[in-house]
Amino acid sequence: MATGRRDTPRPPPGPGRRRNGAVTTTPLPRPAAGPAPVLLRAERLARAEDGACRHLLLWRAGPGWRMASSAVLGGGLGERGWVLNAQVRPGYSRTDPGRHLAGLARDAGLTGPGVGLMTAAEVDACTRAADGGVEALVTTGIGVSGWAASPAPGSPAAPPPGTVNIVVAVPAPLGDAALVNAVATATEAKVQALLEAGYDCSGTPSDAVCVAARAPRPGEEEEAFGGPRSLWGARLARAVHAAVREGALRERKRAAGARDRPEPHPRPLPGCRAEV
Repeated sequence: MATGRRDTPRPPPGPGRRRNGAVTTTPLPRPAAGPAPVLLRAERLARAEDGACRHLLLWRAGPGWRMASSAVLGGGLGERGWVLNAQVRPGYSRTDPGRHLAGLARDAGLTGPGVGLMTAAEVDACTRAADGGVEALVTTGIGVSGWAASPAPGSPAAPPPGTVNIVVAVPAPLGDAALVNAVATATEAKVQALLEAGYDCSGTPSDAVCVAARAPRPGEEEEAFGGPRSLWGARLARAVHAAVREGALRERKRAAGARDRPEPHPRPLPGCRAEV
């Protein structure tokens, strides 16, 4: 039975229970109650693009990580060393987002395979949560939302930049099937969070997910399952749920005008680089 002490397992978050910190404004202070990142130590970078300063979130994961992702750059399944989440202007219309992201990665000095995501949401408003060693970092924008099953025809063209981008780090080796299952689990948790935040949708047409798991060490067995009732899948689901729910609630306030959006500036300033 949970006693409330810090050395006892905590129950999964329910209504009114949130275990996540957030990054809001420069210099991105972290609330004292929020968990300090151990795996997802991300940086905020900046560049001048389309007449304004655009920010990026960068996680230099380094060697020893396998990732499964739906990202436009470095998507699929395999070893990856970094994850970049780049904010672009609303109405982004380039038809080569993969090339664009690859250029941003080069500008950041990144080498080797990695994952690149895009979003029109403000990456400064990212939210994070942790559960049992699993960490989630989420950017949330819900300007164009809907249900996955729709009578509207699909399009072969690349979708606009992702609006709910989810990056998750799992400190355990997951097999290929478990990694794919973990992507599905993260998506299920996202939908649950959106509904609880009052949105009548399953997401946006261009949401993206990246699940990173530690590569197995010699003699170490990979976890076979990543579903919501598996050991690591349950933790992943709670972390993603908490981070997306917090981001969705904040997005609702911003859309209602309860929170002013920061005025864009034309070029990067000294405070535009920070740890997230």
